[in-house]
Amino acid sequence: MTATPGLTAPRLATDDLFRSVFRRHAAGVAVITARGPAGPVGFTATSLTSVSARPPLLSFGLGTGSSSWPAVSAAEHVGVHLLGEHQQELAATFARSGADRFAAPTVWQDGPEGVPVLDGVLAWLTCRVVGRVPAGDHRIVLAEVLAGDPGGSGRPLLYHQGRYQGLRD
Repeated sequence: MTATPGLTAPRLATDDLFRSVFRRHAAGVAVITARGPAGPVGFTATSLTSVSARPPLLSFGLGTGSSSWPAVSAAEHVGVHLLGEHQQELAATFARSGADRFAAPTVWQDGPEGVPVLDGVLAWLTCRVVGRVPAGDHRIVLAEVLAGDPGGSGRPLLYHQGRYQGLRD
């Protein structure tokens, strides 16, 4: 590799380099939910991506070592929830290993297709899983949007430099 004038010398790809670079990438925060055999499961995701408008498809990544993976790996439907800046604690709860994510103060109800739907989010979708693509120690889940509600109010929650934050004016 040759250095570009004005830039520092590039580092070879390592786990540390990869994480350091993506800490600088601000990402919207979502919670993905599903109905598992033992009850509802969910996790915080910053990997949510719009894939196609026709048909309406989205994707998200999930580690195969995640406690939610067994349920998501078998689920026919998932819920996708876009969080508002007022929901930092909810994002942290769904990101925390071993947490009872659906216990109070989390407020939720059964939505279309039996998918757990969280209250108070900016927007939510119910989706049918159409594919699970291996990607290293993760799977990229592809899902077709079936229904939803974009009617929540507020500003989006972002994840940047290892913490949750809102937009700044």
